[in-house]
Amino acid sequence: MKIFSTLFLVGFCSIGYSQPNCLAFQYKGEETKYLSCLETEKCSGYYQFSKEFQIHLDNALAIDSNWAFPYKAKSTAYLKSGDFIRWKRLMDKAVHFDSKGNLGYRGWCRYQFFRDYKGAIEDIERLESLVDYDIGYSVNGDYHLKVAKALCYKALNQKEKAIGIIEAHIASEEYFPGNYDYLHLGVLLLEIGNSERAIVAFNQQQERNPLAESQYYLAQHYFKQENWEECAKELEGAAQLYAEHYNRFDPYTHPMDQIYASDLKKLKAQLEAALLK
Repeated sequence: MKIFSTLFLVGFCSIGYSQPNCLAFQYKGEETKYLSCLETEKCSGYYQFSKEFQIHLDNALAIDSNWAFPYKAKSTAYLKSGDFIRWKRLMDKAVHFDSKGNLGYRGWCRYQFFRDYKGAIEDIERLESLVDYDIGYSVNGDYHLKVAKALCYKALNQKEKAIGIIEAHIASEEYFPGNYDYLHLGVLLLEIGNSERAIVAFNQQQERNPLAESQYYLAQHYFKQENWEECAKELEGAAQLYAEHYNRFDPYTHPMDQIYASDLKKLKAQLEAALLK
């Protein structure tokens, strides 16, 4: 999973998202956008941080300053370099000229990079109000935007609402299992004290995409219950999965509910201490 996510993101962002078909603009008689689009094609082969890449996008905007794509493409380098102010200025322009095409992306970035949970919810819910089709996924492909919205509500301590959103999404006819949906659902259920449903969710996660996190949170639960045998079993499984790199990972940020080697060591030490009593 780690390799997939990283490659997907690098490939997806190679020239600021997939290049539009310029001929489509020409076919529709949008000559200005067609010429602007031809200029963006010249970015191909240049690194996002390069002067040439940015100049071609500036030229495209000089031809058509009302086209969202160059703003979004320009913004990527600023996002990756940590210049969030310039990124937001550019993305706000992209959203202004194409709300349906950019609200989901801006909302996801507000969640992932800024922890701007209220802003992310606003963007995703605004997108939901504008379209009558599926609102889509995060830019790295890990989450449906409905699940991302639920994680924002969790971060704002509205856990019951977050659970309701995830469960409604999972129950929908068009649902396609996400890589981490059941992990987050399980953690949320544990946090509100519903351990029975949490265990079911963690087991569903392990059936679809085994993760060290699922077994770690189960081990943590059993530790609190003083069920040392089950705690040791789940902790051993979590440690093995972690050693094999079956754990949450993102090349840019720390994902929600991610665990670290130090978490496993700490719980192991606590278990050993409990067994000595």
